[in-house]
Amino acid sequence: MRSLLGHRVRLSLALVLVVAVTACTTTVPGTPVGQGTVMSRDEPGNPGGVDPSFVENTDKGEIDRLAATVITDVRAYWEQAFPDTFGKEFTDLKGGYFSVDTSDAESQAPPCTDKANDVEGNAFYCPSADIIAWDRAALLPVLRDRFGEAAVMLVLAHEYGHAVQNRTGAGLDQRRENPKKFPTILIEAMADCYAGSFVRWVADGKAEHLNIAKERLDSALESLISFRDPIGTEQTDRGAHGDAFDRVSAFQDGYEKGVDLCAKMTVDNRTFTLSGFIDAGDQARGGNLRFDQIVESISPKLNEYFAALMAKSGKTWTEPKVSTVGQAPQCGGGKQGPVAYCPDGGRVEVDNKKELPKIHADIGDFATGALIASRFGVAALAIAGKPTDGADAQKSIVCLAGAFTGSLFAAEQRFLSPGDLDEAVQVLLDYDYAARDAKGASIDAGFDRVTAFRDGFTQGGEKCGLT
Repeated sequence: MRSLLGHRVRLSLALVLVVAVTACTTTVPGTPVGQGTVMSRDEPGNPGGVDPSFVENTDKGEIDRLAATVITDVRAYWEQAFPDTFGKEFTDLKGGYFSVDTSDAESQAPPCTDKANDVEGNAFYCPSADIIAWDRAALLPVLRDRFGEAAVMLVLAHEYGHAVQNRTGAGLDQRRENPKKFPTILIEAMADCYAGSFVRWVADGKAEHLNIAKERLDSALESLISFRDPIGTEQTDRGAHGDAFDRVSAFQDGYEKGVDLCAKMTVDNRTFTLSGFIDAGDQARGGNLRFDQIVESISPKLNEYFAALMAKSGKTWTEPKVSTVGQAPQCGGGKQGPVAYCPDGGRVEVDNKKELPKIHADIGDFATGALIASRFGVAALAIAGKPTDGADAQKSIVCLAGAFTGSLFAAEQRFLSPGDLDEAVQVLLDYDYAARDAKGASIDAGFDRVTAFRDGFTQGGEKCGLT
């Protein structure tokens, strides 16, 4: 985002993805952020999931067994959902499913490729052959080990979404004929949305072989945002998939609102936040300000935003004094985290020596910005005469941080840098600080914290419970 000093602020994510065919591929660098499973229900005589014999070139190992289990339930989902959504019967993939051992140069290559190595680090749907293929050596096991089995479920459900598109007027031929109607970023959002609708079906206990508890969705989203576009990618770039906010938003829309919404996505009704750099200085910095710069620069914009918001409800905004302390703030017993709103004196204290600078360095400057914005949200609740603790307050606090961020995105002079929203999503998933109320209680699931943030971002502060 543009620095609130007149430069620009931006966030960075650690994980990057490269696109091939209609695929989402990555080398998945970084350190493990979560494990967890999709708790496969064992089939009699087939411990660990469905027998993968229907998969071409399978080694019948645990990775292909997991993949076959996912494919079996995804296929069953679309056999039910497709006729209701599109008014016709679903047809299975004509070319089938292919497992590839990319560690063996002599391994069988699937259709749409020349050699096994072409699939390295990749899972893809190929519309010309109507097949889905995956790398069982260098992609699926890495995703499973880094993020848990939910990551494998999401990747394969996403690729299956492309197969659905190919059957419903948004396939490769239509995209070639009308690329403006079907830009890659829209196609990928639809596939993410379709994956979200499937995961909700699984979470609701309707799948025969898979199950996923709500608390495991955080790992699922962590895997999804690892496939976001490199910072600075333009929406019009060939192969653009979207930033972390775009991808998580599409997935959550499918999860929360269902497959009908996914099917009706268009360039006219979908707003994407992926953007390129607009000045060389910001690009040279990678969009990030130093810790001291973001702390100093964000307060004026926060005060401007909350003064206007409070005026709409007939309240007068009192500017909190922002001060840095060399430790975790002790307001309210020290339970709010590395940034705290202190009602005594109406101030916001910021840890500038320990945890918050580390979060800033690990995630990016708007991770810091989002956490500070959340404490201004606590101040807004107090001024509005609303409770500053409890479940409603927690949701309002994150919602207000999202609303403030949305105001920066919508501003005529663009303040958000490429990646700022990625950083916001990352800090919401990794930490519960942004949703902590005045007593230190918070929204447990990162998935729900992101949802509340998105509510504020898209609907504005008036929808965040101040009145």
